[in-house]
Amino acid sequence: MKKYIAEFIGTFTLVLIGCGTAMLVGCDAVYGCGYILTALAFGLTIVGMAYCVGNISGCHINPAVSLGVLMSGGMSSSDFIGYVVSQCLGAFAGSGVLALIWNLGGVRDMTGGYGSNGLAGVNGNAAAGLLVEILLTFIFVLTILGVTSKKANHGSFGGIVIGFTLVLVHILGIGLTGTSVNPARSFGPALVALFSGNTAPISDLWVFIVGPFVGAALAAVCYKYLESPDAAKK
Repeated sequence: MKKYIAEFIGTFTLVLIGCGTAMLVGCDAVYGCGYILTALAFGLTIVGMAYCVGNISGCHINPAVSLGVLMSGGMSSSDFIGYVVSQCLGAFAGSGVLALIWNLGGVRDMTGGYGSNGLAGVNGNAAAGLLVEILLTFIFVLTILGVTSKKANHGSFGGIVIGFTLVLVHILGIGLTGTSVNPARSFGPALVALFSGNTAPISDLWVFIVGPFVGAALAAVCYKYLESPDAAKK
């Protein structure tokens, strides 16, 4: 149960800080400050949570990461389900708190949907958005699997590497899809936006669930091959 609570807290914090920053400063690539601040907010939250709850749950705080770990043999199916449920609940709670703060304070939401993801950057093209999410999640999860491998020798710097890799994929992805690479992070804001009467985010939500899961699965298969003894000999 402690692992699930840790995943709830981690995902709650990721959405609160990451999506909250996006709501506050905006993510328009024309205005680089908000763009970079949002990327840093997500990445630095991962760094903080990695050293906060990483020793308890591994700090997945992302169903796609949990899928990659599951396929790599790093967790059981029952734990995977528990992690995903906890992550989705954490994301929903984080989005709900943001909605409460913004509504009580009368603050303008610069994203128009509580930091939810969308396809505006790819002109509404779901195929393009899906490809972006698959590729970015592949890079992110592949990095995580490498950094957390038993063969890795990164000492205590693993959380920093993972966090800044998330910054990296956000720098490209924000202007295209808002960068999900995390189904829970997309689920929470889209659901809260739906409750507020904004149906746009929920209509494209499937892209930000399917894309990250496919990218994570590909990363797990790829890393398992690369790490295998036969691959090393080649």
